Amino acid sequence: MDISALFVVALLAVPALGILAFVLQRRRAGALAAWAALNGWEYRGSAPELTELWRGLPFGVGTSRRATEVLAGTWQGRPATSFQYRYTVKSGDNRQTHTFHVLTLTLPAFLPTLELIPEGLGTRFATALGGQDLSFESEDFNRAWRVTSRIPRFASDVVHPRLMERLLRPGARANLRIEGTEILTWSAGTTDLDLIAPRLGLLDAVVRSIPRFVWLEHGYDPSPPTAFEEQK
Repeated sequence: MDISALFVVALLAVPALGILAFVLQRRRAGALAAWAALNGWEYRGSAPELTELWRGLPFGVGTSRRATEVLAGTWQGRPATSFQYRYTVKSGDNRQTHTFHVLTLTLPAFLPTLELIPEGLGTRFATALGGQDLSFESEDFNRAWRVTSRIPRFASDVVHPRLMERLLRPGARANLRIEGTEILTWSAGTTDLDLIAPRLGLLDAVVRSIPRFVWLEHGYDPSPPTAFEEQK
């Protein structure tokens, strides 16, 4: 095949690839909308405001920040959101796009920032918001998790033995951060519908384990008592 023929083939391939990408995108949007309808949630194609709500990673870096594939609803009575977050990092002439699946639960009060990162899952980013790397009485937990906070007392109140035990169970390895009025988790890659339920379940377990006196100190009265207090 001569050069002119190759050029014609290339010209024909470009629109074909564009059509294929469009069809795949429509199919993915349909799957997300179907999941939302099945679970009583709302599907939105994008939500630019979600790119500016948090300071900790993966937010606050790069350019061309986008929040797409947004699913919003409730989980165990708490407002919840799932979305795909992308940003671009440019170094010289090179551009690299990073993609994350982010899940959030809304908290009933504003809390200090507390980050828990499993060792081996990006611990080099653990102090991105500043704060102190903390150690706890459980050596197994210290080996498995990196915990950072600007307020060590708050961290020790929240990361109590029951929560440490929960986070050492199989399936609990996930980036976690309390930041303001949300608790969130994020993982590299596109939206994974199969991760939504287990990851929101983990976030909810963390919220339910926060002692009542912590909520009271931050202006919220969780009446009746939390599940953690009922077990004491």
